[in-house]
Order: sequence, then C-alpha cells, then structure tokens
Amino acid sequence: MTSSYSLFLFKRHRVHGMLKLYYGLNEEGKAEEQPESLDPCDINGPHFDPELFLNKLRRECSLAELMDQETCMVKQIRSLDSDMQTLVYENYNKFISATDTIRKMKNDFKKMEDEMDCLSANMAAITEFSARISGTLQDQHAQITKLSGVHTLLRKLQFLFELPARLNKCLELQAYAQAVRSHRRARCVLQQYSHLPSFKGIQDDCHAIMDKLAQELRQKFRDGGSSAKDLSECVELLLQLDEPAEELCDKFLSHAQSRLDTIPSPTSNTDILEFIDRGCNEFVSSLCLVITSYQELFINHAQKGELASKNIPQMANGKLNAFVDDLAARYFSLVERRIQEEKGVADNSLLVRALDRFHRRLQAVTKLLPGSAVPNQGTEIVIRAATERVKQYLSALQSFYMDSLTDVRQALATPRLPELLSSLSASILNQIKSVLASVHLFTAKDITFSNKPYFKGEFCSQGVRESLVVSFIKFVCQSSRQFCESAGDKGGSTPPALLLLLSRLCLDYETSTISYILTLTDEQFLVQHHSPVTPVTTLCAEAREAAQKLLNHYVKVQGLIISQMLRKSVETRDWVNTIEPRNVRAVMKRVVEDTTSIDVQVGLLYEEGVRKAHSSDSSKRTFSVYSSSRQQARYAASYTPSAPMDTNLLSNIHKLFSERIDIFSSVEFNKVSVMTGIIKISLKTFLECVRLRTFGRYGLQQIQVDCHYLQMYLWRFVSDENLVHFMLDEIVGSSAHRCLDPAPMEQSVIEVICERG
Repeated sequence: MTSSYSLFLFKRHRVHGMLKLYYGLNEEGKAEEQPESLDPCDINGPHFDPELFLNKLRRECSLAELMDQETCMVKQIRSLDSDMQTLVYENYNKFISATDTIRKMKNDFKKMEDEMDCLSANMAAITEFSARISGTLQDQHAQITKLSGVHTLLRKLQFLFELPARLNKCLELQAYAQAVRSHRRARCVLQQYSHLPSFKGIQDDCHAIMDKLAQELRQKFRDGGSSAKDLSECVELLLQLDEPAEELCDKFLSHAQSRLDTIPSPTSNTDILEFIDRGCNEFVSSLCLVITSYQELFINHAQKGELASKNIPQMANGKLNAFVDDLAARYFSLVERRIQEEKGVADNSLLVRALDRFHRRLQAVTKLLPGSAVPNQGTEIVIRAATERVKQYLSALQSFYMDSLTDVRQALATPRLPELLSSLSASILNQIKSVLASVHLFTAKDITFSNKPYFKGEFCSQGVRESLVVSFIKFVCQSSRQFCESAGDKGGSTPPALLLLLSRLCLDYETSTISYILTLTDEQFLVQHHSPVTPVTTLCAEAREAAQKLLNHYVKVQGLIISQMLRKSVETRDWVNTIEPRNVRAVMKRVVEDTTSIDVQVGLLYEEGVRKAHSSDSSKRTFSVYSSSRQQARYAASYTPSAPMDTNLLSNIHKLFSERIDIFSSVEFNKVSVMTGIIKISLKTFLECVRLRTFGRYGLQQIQVDCHYLQMYLWRFVSDENLVHFMLDEIVGSSAHRCLDPAPMEQSVIEVICERG
C-alpha cells in the first residue's frame, strides 16, 4: 500500500505540473505573484516531499484512515488521468482540424486566384465591347430618349383615361387592394392637373368610386365575419384611404377581443397540465396572433406622407399594451385560481411541467411586445406557485413530525428509546430528502424558468433553504421547547421519556444533522449565499438551547415526581406519636427503585459522564443527629470559653463556609449530571418537608433509618457522593432540631434494619 501510495503521489505531482505548465500557472495553480507554499506535506505545493507526507500519515492516521486515504487518492489518480487524456484528445482533434482547414484554404485560394484572373479578363472584354456599342449608338441616343419620353407620357395619359373603368371593374370583382393601388398612383397627377376640365372629370369619377369602396370596406370591417388575413387587408386599405388611425385601432382591438371572448375557458376539473395546455394553445396563441397582426398594421408598417407625421406607431403601441394587459389579467386570474387548487404534495411533476409550459409560452409575448409587463406578471405567478408549494411542503413536514411524535409517544411504554430515537431521526431525514427531491423538480435543467436569475437564486436560497429547510429545523426546536411549557407539579401531561428522547434528538441535530441537511440542500440546489441566510451556527445554537431546556425540564419533572412521593410520605405521617422503627419505609424503597429505573432510562440515550473518586466506605456512611454541632464543638472554646456554644448557630456558621448547592442548575448532557440534578431536587424537597414537621423520639429514629437506606444506594448515581452525604446530614440534623425528645438510634441497629429491609 505504501509503495502504490508513493507512486500515486509522485504521478499526481508530475501530472499537476504538466497541466499547470500548459496553462501558464505556477506550482500552486495561482498567478506568479502569489507566494508559494513551503510546506513539504502540502500535496499541491512545489516543495512537496512524498516520504515526509507518508511518514506524517503513518504517525497521525489509523489503518482505516490510511485505507480511506488510499482509496481517495486512487479515485483522484483516475480522475486526473481521464482529464489529461480528454485534454490530449481534444487538442489533437483541434490540431488535425486546423491542419485540414489550412490545406483546404490553400487549394481554395489557388482556385480563387485563377477565377479572379479569368474575371479580370472578362471584365476587360466587356468594357471594350461596351465602348464600341456606345460609339455606334451615340448619334441616335438623343432621338431614342425623346421618343421614350413621349411613349411614357402617352401611357400615363392612357392609364388616367382608363382609370374610372378600371376602378369600377375592381369594385365589381372585390379587388379592393388593386383599386387602392391604382388610385394612389394617379391621385397626385389628378390633383396637380385638376384645373383642366378633362382631368377634373376623371378626378370626380374616381372620388365617387373610392368613396363607395371605402363604405364597403367599413361595412366589411364592422361585420367582423372575415378571416384575420382579410381583416388585416381591410384595415390597411382603410389607412391608405385616410381613415382615422385611432378609430381603426379601437375597432380592430374590439373585434379581436370579441373573438378572444368566444374561446371557451378551460375547466378546473381537468388536471393542471391539461388546463395550462388548453389555455396556452387557445388563448395565448390567439393573443400572439392578434399582437402580430396589429403590429404589422399599425406599428411596423412603414407610413409615408401625411401618415408618417401623425406618429401612429406610438399611439397604436399604447393601445396595444393596455389591451394585452387587460386580457392577460383576466387569464392570469383563472390560472392562479387553478394553481391554488393544487393542494396535494405527493407529486410535483405535473405542476412543474405546467408552470414550465406556461412560462415558456409567455416568452413569445416578450419577443412580440418587449415593453409589456405580461411576461413579468406570468413569472411572478410561477414564483408564487413555487413558493406556495414550498409552504405546503413545510406544512407537510411539520405534520409528519407531529404525527411521528404521536407514534413515538404511544410506543414509549416499551424500553426501546434508542430504537425509537433512531427511527424518528431516520424517518424525519428521509422525509426531508423526499421533499427536497420533489422541490428539486423546480430547478431541473429542462425547465425554462429554473435557470433565470430572478427565479433560481431567490427560490433556492430564500425559498428552499430558508423557508423550507431552516423553517422546519426551527419548527422542530420550537415545538420541542413547547413541551417544557406545561404546568403542574408533575410537569403536565408530557411523558418524561418523551422529553428525554427529544432532548437527545435536538442534541444530535446540533452535533451533526443540521450541518448535514444544510450541506445536502446547498449541494442539490447550488445555493449561492449572496442574500443573507441563517448560518449553521445559529441553528446549531438554537438546537442546543432546545436540548438543554428539554433535559433541564426532564430533570425537573422526574425530580418533582419523586419529590411528590417524599412530600406525601412526610405530610401524611404523625411523627410525634409514631412507633419505634423496625423497617425501612416502603416509600424509600420506591424512591430507590424509581431512581434506578430513571438511571437505566437516561443511560439508554446519554453517556455515563465523569464522577469524582468514591471513598471505600461510601455505602456505610453514618449520620449523627449532632454531627454538625459536634464537629464545631472543637472550635467552640475559642469563641466562648465560659459558655456553651449554641449548636444552631454553629451549624449555620458551618453552612456559610460550605459549598453552595444549586438545586435547579442546568445539567450537562450525560447520565451522571442528569441523575445528580434529579436527586438534588428530591432530597431538597425531603429536607424542606422535614423542616415543617415536629418529631418525637421514634420519628427521629425513623428519619435516621430512611436516610441511611437512601445513602446506601443514592451515592452511586451522583457525580459527587459528598453532595448526598451533605444533604442527608442536613435532613437528619433538621429532624433532630425539630425533635421533642432527641434520642438517636444506635448506628449498628440502623445498619441491621437497612440491610434487612
């Protein structure tokens, strides 16, 4: 493995050097002015030493990591070999093609040179021949020109005298275009010589005929039964007959709207793709035809004479934009209503194909009418549809998560917390991947709007990453934190095991899952973080905060459950008139059993944690009702030599110098810390309940027995056994201070009772 790895490193270094030399780069692939890396272990640096690199890998990596590294290097070798082979093939093909081109150019230029010589000779012959013809006809040229002018004039006069009959014939045959062309040819001449009686008569006859023709064209235009081609020809002829352009524009658009209104609207009971297809094929295609015809008549048609000075195209363009905007608004309203009916999130393919077809067909309007807002409005519909679909997927993810929690909650009775956690985490992750795959259809390469800057960047970063993935992660954290808001001494109706499981889920999200999900999203959608997005660290911090809050609440809930048992056991007993203790009370056994069960439960999801070193006699620690006061008695003489020291005062002074115990502090993410928090809450409740009761002799002795029994077992669960010792000392000492006849039980008797019970 070492030899092959060395060979790979040398080969890769050599190949990289050749490629970088070819492209004019230095050893690092950067510009020459960039500083070079001097690290001999930098595989991309100029000073790379394979042996040093191998020695470093052998020292720092395990065998499995070395094998992974070798596999990675082999893949890179193959990739580089493939790239280099491709580069060589491409350059070779280009070289062969260039050689063939040069050879062909040589042949073509030689042939072209011969043809140019031939052409030059022919031109010289033609020039010579033309000069001889001009010389021969020079004498007759003036006479021919004069006769040609007379002939042209006679033809014009003949055309003028025959014009009324020609116009009548065209009117009978409905050859309106030919009649208008003939009249326009003669109109200027008749106007110029209208002072002559013969020309005046011809002009009057022509005007009468053309008035009749214009009346027939107007009637034909009003009927609206003609085809689009006939209608366009009719409008063009009316414009040539000096009909008001604005009135013609209004009539044309009114007629077009009446034709478009007759197109049946697609029904909403069809699927979305068929709906869009019918709308595009019938409405959008007809609208494009109207736009094209209108532009040919009023905008693109070259105007001459008086029509050019009226600026008809500008006026006509404004009317067309208003007309298209109005019709498009009505069509878009239908499309949006139909898109809103697409509520299912099972399959996106039909919706995406429909939106793609809708967007694609609207691009025709962009080409025909560049200044129109219709394409942008259509694009906004596509963006809104995609955004709405993302919201639907977010809602589906949230519903799936809550349903999964319900299933987990029902399965909490069985001791399968690790399996439940793994199943929940895997199902959520698979659902996210499925949703991303469905949403990814919006960015497929064959979708026209997917590569548009106004869609892809905003949709990927803000739509998918922020509105879908980040929002779902925040929802998981927020909904998990809501389980901590339940009130009540027992933490409401939330099972403690669910709190523990959710805390571990949020902690796993913080350590790895969030980073994995966002990396997967960025890779699939090629997210460019140009716009501000939520960083991974912020989401991880939110997940850790949720995990901490859930674990703290779990400790509080479990502590309150045990505390409730201890409180009832203290408050419901007559401690003054109780009998002499012979057994450990059942509630103490229940406390130990529940604590053990909780320890097992927490251990299923969290690591052990760190404990302080235990003493050899932790389970046999004894409690004296005057342990604190006796401990202080050695120092009492220094304060009051002639009077006994008050034991309560000495106990309180001792507490001032003791380490403070924070009962409800945040716990760490390990089993020992969790159990320590639960036991602190339980013993603190026990202590406070004892301080509110009055004890007789046997009541005090029963407390001694109970505390010794707790000491035998609880020290194993906490991080520092001295904490249990101190709090149990406080309980026994407080009982003694509240006792009417403080006569403690012998330690040997206590041990016998606890070992027996």
